[in-house]
Amino acid sequence: MGTYGAVVLAGGAARRMGGVDKPALPVGGRPMRDRVLRAVSDATPRVLVGPADGVPEGVRVTREDPPGGGPVAAAAAGLALLDPDTELVALLAADLPLLSRSAIGDLLHHLAPGADRGRTSTAGSERRSDGTCFVDADGRRQSLCGVWRVAALRAGLDRLAVERGGSLAGAPVRALLAGLVVREVPWSGEGPPPWFDCDTDEDVRRAEEWAR
Repeated sequence: MGTYGAVVLAGGAARRMGGVDKPALPVGGRPMRDRVLRAVSDATPRVLVGPADGVPEGVRVTREDPPGGGPVAAAAAGLALLDPDTELVALLAADLPLLSRSAIGDLLHHLAPGADRGRTSTAGSERRSDGTCFVDADGRRQSLCGVWRVAALRAGLDRLAVERGGSLAGAPVRALLAGLVVREVPWSGEGPPPWFDCDTDEDVRRAEEWAR
């Protein structure tokens, strides 16, 4: 697949956890944010959208406009820091402490040449996938645990900006991905699912048990 970039979204308010800097919470002795960045250690560049305190060396850092404006605004800020020739990007939430390099490799594999053979759009004509993400056992897409074609995401951002009068604040991820051809990937690996996110203190405790 060659190189890919990574954008990690770390600017959420964590209201269900009292407004703490959730991505900085440790799991297995390492901040969740850093565990996600380690899963994409071979990405070039790696971009973190959120607070810059303690960010590993070599990671580009930016903030969404406005701060706290939601994942779509954060995605736009992160994509703006990618190199001009970056064609693929892993778009990831920062609270996925169980994400692994093998899981990212699985997603990249499903965008490799030939992986779309036989795939059709809803109109029936052949069209390559715009991205790929995991789906859980109930068929729910884990959109912030996926790899996407940068051009498709930028087209979605441009469309949303027009629809919303220039502001991406508060836009849902499903609106960004509307109209994209998404290849859904069930997790076939061992252990806990890589998309397990930590929205509560109990989630963090569960992640700690799995990370041992």
